[in-house]
Amino acid sequence: MIEIKTFTEKLKPTSEEKKQVVDFLYHHLESFGDPKNDIEKAVNYSLKEYPSFGGFVLAACENKEVVGAVVVNQTGMKDYIPENILVYIATHNERRGKGIGKQLMQEAINQAEGNIALHVEPDNPARYLYEKLGFTSKYLEMRLMKSSS
Repeated sequence: MIEIKTFTEKLKPTSEEKKQVVDFLYHHLESFGDPKNDIEKAVNYSLKEYPSFGGFVLAACENKEVVGAVVVNQTGMKDYIPENILVYIATHNERRGKGIGKQLMQEAINQAEGNIALHVEPDNPARYLYEKLGFTSKYLEMRLMKSSS
């Protein structure tokens, strides 16, 4: 049985739970992931460990093992930019196709106050789940990545 744990500024995970979620996302995001340090920053933002707007983290657990996770950051904006951005979602690579991602997405939608944006690569199979849940492609995202030198 899957249990979904919610972590927020007021319901913080233990340091071990936080490490499990960060490690899980780093491993199971696979080619759609980011460096572990960036994932940890997004989790810290959601838990309001920086001066920020906060958000929440969901961890789907089975027998105390993380089998799925979501990180949602609040943007502090409304209307012209959604109030929330779903930064990361992943399910265990051996558990995909069993409804865990859908369950996590539905819980994220239920918990988010306001609209939600997310970025998805065109070839990511999760894109079809997002579309089934009502997400649409309103914009083509473009980024200017400034060099850090």
